[in-house]
Amino acid sequence: MKLIHKILLLIFLFYFQNNTEAQTIRKDININREWKFKLGDYSGAEVTDFDDSNWENIGIPHSFSMPYYQSAQFYKGYGWYRKYIDVPAEWMGKRVSLDFEGAYRTAEIFVNGILVGKHNSGYTGFEIDVTKAIKTGRNLVAVRLNNLWDSRVAPRAGEHVFSGGIYRDVKLVVTDPLHVAWYGTFVTTPNVSAKEATVNVKTEVVNDKKTAVSATVIHSVIDNKGVVVAKFSSAKSIAAGKTVLFDQTSAVIKNPKLWSPKTPNLYTVKTIIKTNGKQVDDFISPLGFRSIKFTADQGFFLNGEHYYFKGANVHQDRSGWGDAVTNYAFLRDIKMMKEAGFDFIRGSHYPHDPAFVDACDKEGMLFWSEVPFWGSGGTREEGDYEGSNAYPTNPEDWEAFDESVLEQMTDMIRIHRNHPSVIVWSTSNEPFFTTKETLESTRKLLKKEVDLGHQLDPTRSVAIGGCQRGEMDTIGDVAGYNGDGARLFINPGVASVVSEYGSTEAFRPGKYIPGWGDLPLGENQDKSKKYPWHYEWRSGEAIWCGFDHGSVAGKRFGSMGIVDYARIPKRSFYWYRNEYNNIQAPPERTEGVPASIQLTVDKNEISNDGTDDAHILISIIDNVGKELSNSPMVKLIIESGPGEFPTGRTITFDSKSDIEITDGLAATEFRSYFGGETVIRATSQGLKDTVVKIITKGLPQFVEGKTPVLISRPYVPFTANNSKNSISSFGLNNPTRASNEMVGHSSGLVGDGNSDTFWQAENNKSGNWWQVDLERNVKMEQIKLTFPKETKLGYKIETLNADNQWITIVDLSNASSTSKIRIEKLTKPVSGRFIRLTFTNIPEGESAKLSELEVLGSIQE
Repeated sequence: MKLIHKILLLIFLFYFQNNTEAQTIRKDININREWKFKLGDYSGAEVTDFDDSNWENIGIPHSFSMPYYQSAQFYKGYGWYRKYIDVPAEWMGKRVSLDFEGAYRTAEIFVNGILVGKHNSGYTGFEIDVTKAIKTGRNLVAVRLNNLWDSRVAPRAGEHVFSGGIYRDVKLVVTDPLHVAWYGTFVTTPNVSAKEATVNVKTEVVNDKKTAVSATVIHSVIDNKGVVVAKFSSAKSIAAGKTVLFDQTSAVIKNPKLWSPKTPNLYTVKTIIKTNGKQVDDFISPLGFRSIKFTADQGFFLNGEHYYFKGANVHQDRSGWGDAVTNYAFLRDIKMMKEAGFDFIRGSHYPHDPAFVDACDKEGMLFWSEVPFWGSGGTREEGDYEGSNAYPTNPEDWEAFDESVLEQMTDMIRIHRNHPSVIVWSTSNEPFFTTKETLESTRKLLKKEVDLGHQLDPTRSVAIGGCQRGEMDTIGDVAGYNGDGARLFINPGVASVVSEYGSTEAFRPGKYIPGWGDLPLGENQDKSKKYPWHYEWRSGEAIWCGFDHGSVAGKRFGSMGIVDYARIPKRSFYWYRNEYNNIQAPPERTEGVPASIQLTVDKNEISNDGTDDAHILISIIDNVGKELSNSPMVKLIIESGPGEFPTGRTITFDSKSDIEITDGLAATEFRSYFGGETVIRATSQGLKDTVVKIITKGLPQFVEGKTPVLISRPYVPFTANNSKNSISSFGLNNPTRASNEMVGHSSGLVGDGNSDTFWQAENNKSGNWWQVDLERNVKMEQIKLTFPKETKLGYKIETLNADNQWITIVDLSNASSTSKIRIEKLTKPVSGRFIRLTFTNIPEGESAKLSELEVLGSIQE
């Protein structure tokens, strides 16, 4: 044999033997491309002879709201998706299923006109067995989807937007009738240290055959170089139509490479199913060797060492595409948070995409995974996301709602349990935003979630997210305190995290400052320390929030990120990056004489299956390349080749538009569902054009005039007649502060719904104040004050305007009233988020005190 042939053979053998993590038997086929879509509900759209020729040609991920740019309102209703798939004859006798990673929210799945399954949860993936519905040749998949509010399905409330759509990847999965169940492995490390570890794998093996079989399950633990470090197997008989659990543990693995934010070492477990000596299925599971522990008195431990984590809350949506996000865009998000110096992300406030958690694994980011049991401030009538209570007010809905929450928790754990980045399961976010009558039912449901989490995954703690009100913080293993909870719960006797701090509204560029919020205000802080709130008992902290997001409370309220909606950093991002990663901030941009447009693309090659995209940054520069703050209108045009922006083949950035260019910068994400070279031109009146090229890999290739036409999607903010602007009540259970407080009479007692409890200043001086964050920008019409008793107190009421200046809206400094309840009607509505009550005239022997404050008004978008 010639030497070159020997070398090639050795290379092939090495690759075959050491690349054993490749999945080769099971088929996971991405079917994101070439769908038809139409907004609305259409009778007969599930059948093959339905005429969809005038429907839009789209790719997955997709959203009802595209293009979306932080509008407070969004379409609520139905949408239909249709796609044809070709089934070869060799699939007959196999098991074929559709795997949806996420569709918001109530989905009905049809194949060839047959209803094959339903799913009623917007944030968890699901599998639909279509084996009996398919045939050889052409098959139609149709999905009827709606995002309507449902009193019995979580989330019932929240300040995010809840757009409909098949907004995560869809796969066609083909397996043998003897196969690993959907996300059917549970990989744990019963013993783990830097010296040695063992791996346990619990595998659900399904036998869909009509006869019993003898199955052998073989596991290989593989490092990141493809080397098998452990191999173990066992065999069992499985009756026809049954599922059997294989519980197997490896021998000791010496010197495993531990996973941590600084060393994100990853392994995989390859599972092979054999019967009669033949391999019939294989399945890949992620693995990381690491140990985690939350404690009440010493904080969090990672791999046996104390670890205080610093991170951010992160929503999934972004400029233009809304919730319809590619896998690579998630990786880019994680990298940005890592660049800022963060090592922890709270997945606010719902289970995130599997690709998001994959990215946390790869980049070394600790992850808090949360169930969408969600409440938000303000009381209104039931019937919409913006104003409903976290828990149903109708007892007839209780059982079904509990089932919804527990089912979503079950699926979340099943999907994400093998990822080393996941360190805790969270039950909720601020579920105390509910009625007094349902508080006890809310607590009971949280306890059910905690018990379920322990049952499904004994290796991780279960948290109560946003538990600073309602006596909920000790129900779980970990308490997540939002906002003023950082100072109200000092050494609470339970493992704890500041799950939200900051909440600073800022449009880009913003100020070069951190947003510490209530973190520095806790008791007994050692001011000599750089971060005195890093108590030894506290596990970590997460800023609200990492990225701007869509909010039912409007664009201003959704702009609390340290990175804007288009994924351009604000100045606060650079502050954290400098503080935590020692990377100097770029200089602030200044005005000059614009000469040209600079286009920067984070990657010049992408794939065409909807999992990939490129981020395009537009920057205005002068004739020597200096970056300017001038923000003229800029238009991007796809001159040739495949691809799309959220608005279609063109997109225009305007400082006066929601698709904005600000401080000389704009950005968008580009994707393509066909292969070929795309030429993108940037133009602006009076400036030199700039061209960038992006290659899309994959088949079919784009052919001008033959490839299905992509329609223009002009941006029009969605508006609807709804109850958003009806008069509502605000102030209950919101974050509070005060100039000072007497022991037993803290500021948080105002807004607890009990007029018998009250805040009281610790002295009788004039000038003491009490403050509330309504957590909404509210158009206020009247303010109701309740005092503990009849007394003559003078005060003024102020709100914080858009320039962060306190302005007086009510001045009763010399009031003569002694009423216990006072209603201050404003002469005209005033918009604000913060209310401050300053006492200016205190009777002798008295001190400032307040029982309740209620604001009546409507959300200001």
